[in-house]
Amino acid sequence: MSFFATKSTNSTISLTSICTGEFDDWLIKQDARVKSWIAINNFTAKPGQTLLLPNPEGMPSAALLGVENGADLWSWGGAASQLPEGRYEISNIFDEAGANRASLGWALGQYNFDKYKNNETLPRELIWPKSANQKLITSQIDGIFLTRDLINTPANNMGPEELANSAMELAKKHKAKCRIIKGDKLLSKNFPLIHAVGRASVNEPRLIDLQWGNIKSPKLTLVGKGVCFDSGGLDLKPSNGMLLMKKDMGGAANVLGLAHMIMSMEIDVNLRVLIPAVENSVSGDAFRPMDILPSRQGKTVEIGNTDAEGRLVLADALTLAAEDQPDLIVDFATLTGAARVALGTDLPACFTTDEDFATTLSLQSEKATDPTWRMPLFAPYAKLLDSKIADINNAPASGYGGAITAALFLKGFLPDSQNWVHFDLMAWNLSSRPGRPEGGEAQAIRAVFNVIQNRYI
Repeated sequence: MSFFATKSTNSTISLTSICTGEFDDWLIKQDARVKSWIAINNFTAKPGQTLLLPNPEGMPSAALLGVENGADLWSWGGAASQLPEGRYEISNIFDEAGANRASLGWALGQYNFDKYKNNETLPRELIWPKSANQKLITSQIDGIFLTRDLINTPANNMGPEELANSAMELAKKHKAKCRIIKGDKLLSKNFPLIHAVGRASVNEPRLIDLQWGNIKSPKLTLVGKGVCFDSGGLDLKPSNGMLLMKKDMGGAANVLGLAHMIMSMEIDVNLRVLIPAVENSVSGDAFRPMDILPSRQGKTVEIGNTDAEGRLVLADALTLAAEDQPDLIVDFATLTGAARVALGTDLPACFTTDEDFATTLSLQSEKATDPTWRMPLFAPYAKLLDSKIADINNAPASGYGGAITAALFLKGFLPDSQNWVHFDLMAWNLSSRPGRPEGGEAQAIRAVFNVIQNRYI
């Protein structure tokens, strides 16, 4: 479905955005007919507010949109869902940044996951603003829609096999290589933690390994948690705790969306994407609390809680990632409820050993309206992961600092010299807002893409 066009028609509606604080000055310049219509409809250019203006024959000929400021992304998302079907053309003259924001918001506001229901809604088309970077915005729209679609698909249609197939389709699209290690081969290839977490499911666990780019370029490795459904294992979640667990592969979905952006924009990196894809299920073969499991790195892990499975599969994947000594490793995971308690659902927690990345991310998050917040890798909390009979415990008895201890657990499977960034995110909108419908969500990947683009140009 296309949300954009290149040519105007006789029925194209002119769309003017007005900053809320500049509305009074704009209104003074309008004729009496327009002023009267605006007054009757109580249009005040509040952010996201829209109004159609009729021509003398009563047909819509123009539209108004209130925006907070020139950087307002989400009012454009709201506009597309409020305005009637048709073709629109922005009358304002925008620079590239403004045109990109308007175009991206316009498309995101029309996302609809309709795989399982009939939806006859036609798109609201926008004439591409002349200064918009069409290639960049298209890559971002496609990457975000891919992420949302993968998360929204229920687990009966998005298990480890289907997630691997999605990665292979993406690899084919971009002429990348994709290798899948599954089932008991994970043991022979030395991925014991991935195998242990996924072995109880009838859907075999997998490690997805996608590679793209010039092997002589800087190495960038993305790692995504791909727990396609999380029952909690033998430490079973209550029923209400399972309701959103189809989204526990949200880290993998975000990584694939980000990888699409990188490959589409042909960023000069040697890209590798690693996704441990598993279901954390209950059966006679399920791993148990107090089990001691080996890891790829060689550390033994005591299982304090089978519902802390994401860090286990990531540990093996991160160990593999570091073996290539990449310039940077970035992982995404729906890892802890503690991060959501600390920062809420809209603000992904970021932990990193790379100070340059942290500084640039702070700037790019704000610039892209894609928020993140840095959290500390507070070393003294590592003692909470101590085990009396193994090298490390996967789940401290205390829940205090849970996002930090989870990040420190992961850090323990990487060399001290490795540049590494970890995102602990929700990957889900609990309710619908302009441009952000309830359901699966891409978080932090636009900001991270900007950091990567700046780093490797």
